[in-house]
Amino acid sequence: MATATAQDHRTPKVDNTGRTHIEFRVLRQEGPDKPSRWETFRIPYRPNMNVISVLMEIQRNPVNAEGKAVAPVTWDSNCLEEVCGSCTMNINGKIRQSCTALIDDLPNGFTLEPMKKFPLVRDLQVDRTRFFEDLKRVKPWIPVDGYYDLGEGPRVSPLVQGTAYVLSTCMTCGCCLEACPQYGPHSDFVGAAVISQARLFNLHPTGKAQAPERIEALMQPGGLEDCGNAQNCVEVCPKEIPLTASIADMNRQATWYAIKNFFTGNQ
Repeated sequence: MATATAQDHRTPKVDNTGRTHIEFRVLRQEGPDKPSRWETFRIPYRPNMNVISVLMEIQRNPVNAEGKAVAPVTWDSNCLEEVCGSCTMNINGKIRQSCTALIDDLPNGFTLEPMKKFPLVRDLQVDRTRFFEDLKRVKPWIPVDGYYDLGEGPRVSPLVQGTAYVLSTCMTCGCCLEACPQYGPHSDFVGAAVISQARLFNLHPTGKAQAPERIEALMQPGGLEDCGNAQNCVEVCPKEIPLTASIADMNRQATWYAIKNFFTGNQ
């Protein structure tokens, strides 16, 4: 309780709306089979805070708005620079990265909830294993049979470089999957991020060697045909990746692949 007293007597700052403290609610759950509950916290305001720094304040002094000592809130985070993608959560009902969600841009009394399309671990922490297993289906890598000098690689045009760079900024945050109505426990759909990564590696001159395998994987159940074209994915992507363009491009590749196999007899 000494820690709580020290924090209560800290001189708070004042934001441009006049608030000296931040109040918010966290949807808490001790485990996947435990009941959920809302818990309110109140901490002193400081300039330039983000959601992660607010959660770290609770971690340092886990006391709720009623003055009761509670277990610290659990969540995932790493880089705090919108690069790793691990701090994804629902903030005021919108999926986004919590490291770039600035408190000054949020109203007092905001809410924090975990992603709902993945199994819950605890509080704001979820298990995204399915996402990474789905990535394996399209083999988003270039096989290497050794580390010896293979000489100069194939030339890549600036146009392809520009397209590939944007696709390569995907940080597997899962925002597109959370916003997709087709993705979830009710469906095997792999989602826009996986499809876009298949497009990225099919663009690479060396990666094209495995292009048929990636296309065939996306032609299976849970692939391209399961996309409902809601286009929510492109709206919430924090890196503004043209996910719908990737889905359209992979559909074209799959169509040409099927036509080619039809006329060559490789069905």
